[in-house]
Amino acid sequence: MDRLAAEKETARAQLSSIKSQFQGMKEKSLIQAKKIEELEARLSSELAKAKSETKKAKTEAEEIMVVYRDDAEDAQVQAKEATETIQTRAYSVIELAKCQSRRETLEEIHARGFDLTEEIIKAKELEAEARSLASDDDDDEIKSGSESEEDFDGEETAPGDNQEP
Repeated sequence: MDRLAAEKETARAQLSSIKSQFQGMKEKSLIQAKKIEELEARLSSELAKAKSETKKAKTEAEEIMVVYRDDAEDAQVQAKEATETIQTRAYSVIELAKCQSRRETLEEIHARGFDLTEEIIKAKELEAEARSLASDDDDDEIKSGSESEEDFDGEETAPGDNQEP
């Protein structure tokens, strides 16, 4: 009987020890579960924050892309307009050169004794019109080589034109 009582006492001690170990493990498990929940909550918060920042960055990137696309389109339109302006200006300069050449030719013919007064006046008018089309307010590069010389009527003419028709 003593032996059974001793075994019973030993079994109770072991059971008590196992219960306390189980209780300790249960407490550790609860603490770990609580830590896991806290980590999950923090992770969920960080994930939501990261998604929000990603969405914001994507929106900003799209806005920047729209601005750059608009700027590129504006630059293309400006380049096209500049090209058209340059082509128009080049045409006007060519027309001015033609008018100046025609006027100079007529003045040379007049200097040889032919009366081309009306043709010279018309040529000068055409040249003035072409000059106004060819020149900008900022750009007065194109000058006639005979502007400082006087014609038989007090108008411009080619050099060496001292003859009467």
